[in-house]
Amino acid sequence: MTRRVRSATKIDRRTLFRYGVAGAGAVAVAGPMARSASAASLSPEAAPDQPFELEEVSIAELRKRLESGQETARSLTEKYTARIEAADRRGPTLRAVLEINPDALAIAETLDQERKAGKTRGPMHGIPILLKDNISTADRMTTSAGSLALEGCTPAADAFVARRLRDGGAVLLGKTNLSEWANFRSTHSSSGWSGRGGQCRNPYALDRNPSGSSSGSGAAAAANCCAAAVGTETDGSIVSPSNNCALVGIKPTLGLVSRSGIIPIAHSQDTAGPMARTVADAAILLTAIAGADPADEVTKGSAGKAKPDYAAFLDPKGLQGARLGVPRKGLFGQSPHADRIVEAALAEMKRLGAIIVDPADIATAGETEKSEFEVLLYEFKADLNAYLAGLGPRAKYHSLSELIDFNQKNRDREMPYFAQEIFEKAQAKGPLTEKAYLDALAKDLRLSRKEGIDKTMDKHKLDALVAPTSGPPSLIDLVNGDYGFGGSSSLPAIAGYPHVTVPAGWVWGLPVGVSFFGRAWSEPTLIRIAFAFEQATRHRQPPRFLPTADLTLEG
Repeated sequence: MTRRVRSATKIDRRTLFRYGVAGAGAVAVAGPMARSASAASLSPEAAPDQPFELEEVSIAELRKRLESGQETARSLTEKYTARIEAADRRGPTLRAVLEINPDALAIAETLDQERKAGKTRGPMHGIPILLKDNISTADRMTTSAGSLALEGCTPAADAFVARRLRDGGAVLLGKTNLSEWANFRSTHSSSGWSGRGGQCRNPYALDRNPSGSSSGSGAAAAANCCAAAVGTETDGSIVSPSNNCALVGIKPTLGLVSRSGIIPIAHSQDTAGPMARTVADAAILLTAIAGADPADEVTKGSAGKAKPDYAAFLDPKGLQGARLGVPRKGLFGQSPHADRIVEAALAEMKRLGAIIVDPADIATAGETEKSEFEVLLYEFKADLNAYLAGLGPRAKYHSLSELIDFNQKNRDREMPYFAQEIFEKAQAKGPLTEKAYLDALAKDLRLSRKEGIDKTMDKHKLDALVAPTSGPPSLIDLVNGDYGFGGSSSLPAIAGYPHVTVPAGWVWGLPVGVSFFGRAWSEPTLIRIAFAFEQATRHRQPPRFLPTADLTLEG
């Protein structure tokens, strides 16, 4: 998730750069909110000067307030909309939210009427949720992946994830900013930049990067602009912004959550997932968006493996007797701050009854960098072309080659800081029948699964693996692009296995998370372990919207 990574195992939409390509993508320009593209626009204004009555309020508490009549779906929607105005449009100017759903209040009122009539659709009834702007919605909101090329594009159908939320009674509050094209356009990007939205900023220190590509989902959820948010990940783009924004992020097993209707990078790794302030909220949101989808064949694999309620696994004693492996090779030694925090977390887990197997190295760590990027290039071209073609007349551009041409013709707006090297490399790739692609995919799956995570867990009889999620947030750098420390996202991302991150500590007021990952379909185990750690430590703190890191704090 970070460029110039100091680990051979950290590759994702922000960091596939060591081989001349990779990662990222939002450009700097003013979007529809008239946001400045200049570096001067990063100067922070005052933080919101009034306490926010919904600050750190959980989904469970919101439900209680709705059921008691203390709140309505409309009142919640109004309050979160006002919070977006205060924290995102004015004040700190996070640039985390691209647009608010113009139908949000009408949706909320309909849900209130249903509740008055004695009908509720489930745990999410009346709960305002933000969606990353690569998740299609068939309404008056744009689905653009942050690009000006798709500005105004309104797909004919909801993504399956959006439809699940609507059917479950959630209020789709708006769309979040992101690293343009989910951080897969240039080798010199600043994560969180998009042509439509400009630079998204970290609410803990406004000159720090929120990370990508689900940067807006992370910053908005951290700043209490919604009850929770949905992000997407190919490699690190849920867990890294969750790390940087003191959130719980769940990257699910490939196939637990449908990809249909989501602007893609690569079908072998893409998934949506929850980003929330607590493990409980993330589990509730995961339940809401998971489900088999006839339009996404990979979700057939969830039959008999998906759970009807992931909140059922919230066990405060979940660490007792859990066997946790520590894969030091390649996943530690990248950030001394993150290492220190995770060492303390491991000691706490041991105190809570976990059995720590240390080391439990993954022998194949670092061996999939080149092959992963090769796979992503091939699949990006094929998958994006298919998505764009399916938009028909609702979009002006219907292929990767047309997007490349659009960017060239609009360099002043789309490429003032960095170019589109990844787009060009992907365009040069052939079909998915080519041997180079098939060999790279087979290598990735073998090294990440059978000879990687599975082998290590079998050898040590583990319930989960534990490592730093990433280092503390790095500075926003429009000149050089992303930099920072690596993390632990790549192996579970390539394998298509679940990965959960939880806040674990602080470095000069900047958050650092700890990661739990394991076998396919092990979400219940990971949620149980993550919840027990969270409840015992409670490291999550709301942001103070500081202009820069507070170096008077303990580092």
